[in-house]
Amino acid sequence: MSQPADKSIKKSAANEWWETIVVVVEALLIAIVLRSFLYQPFSIPTASMQQTLMIGDYFVANKFVWGYGKHSFSLGRYGDFSLLDFELPINNRIFGREPNRGDIAVFRPVPQNIEYIKRVVGLPGDTIQVKAGRLYINGTMVEREQIGTAQDTDSNGDTREVTLYRETFPEGTTHIIQEISDNAPLDNTSEYVVPAGHYFMMGDNRDRSADSRVLSQVGYVPAVNLIAKAEARFFSIKDNIPPWQLWQWPANVRWDRMFQGVDHQPL
Repeated sequence: MSQPADKSIKKSAANEWWETIVVVVEALLIAIVLRSFLYQPFSIPTASMQQTLMIGDYFVANKFVWGYGKHSFSLGRYGDFSLLDFELPINNRIFGREPNRGDIAVFRPVPQNIEYIKRVVGLPGDTIQVKAGRLYINGTMVEREQIGTAQDTDSNGDTREVTLYRETFPEGTTHIIQEISDNAPLDNTSEYVVPAGHYFMMGDNRDRSADSRVLSQVGYVPAVNLIAKAEARFFSIKDNIPPWQLWQWPANVRWDRMFQGVDHQPL
């Protein structure tokens, strides 16, 4: 007399397993859609955008504000492995607006197969030059104001004293940059004329950034190679400590950098 009840119990357990699997699959599909089309998290492994984005900062980037390009649907790289990393066969962006000067962009340089993050400094048709550490846009020196000093440590553990400046673009937007000196290798350049449909990118850590000033490594970035606009930090931990190491949080999490716009500076 107990056999029908046993079958009913087994059937109920099997149904629960299938319902759980369906829920998990649905959740994964939603996460993939959100990450592919709307917002994607990134982390900062190098010093090129300090103090704006520090090594160990995690931020979310908006993938739809500028529309979609060749590399928009990459779900990220893990070492040498890329998850759903492919190029769309398109030569122009689909939907979205053009970037503004001062936006922080995630992009894929033409000579590279990894994502970079820098600030949009030059728009199509602009002339960009650096002379004695000062940035010139279309022949006019960009205003900067010294606001202090700090210690800057790169991904190799090399610590240098830097001078912090508040830089103001011609449109009136401001951000923080830092300089080790005004006579480093990339502090005196020739003129760069940004081609149509391209952007000129620079790191806020001006003396520790390989950016569009290095034509062989980054150079002018085609609009179609833009991936996302950085918007907000949601986590930050020192020394690139993996976030899953919860026991490291009390001494190493930078609580004052979390849940803020990327240009917010807790100085």
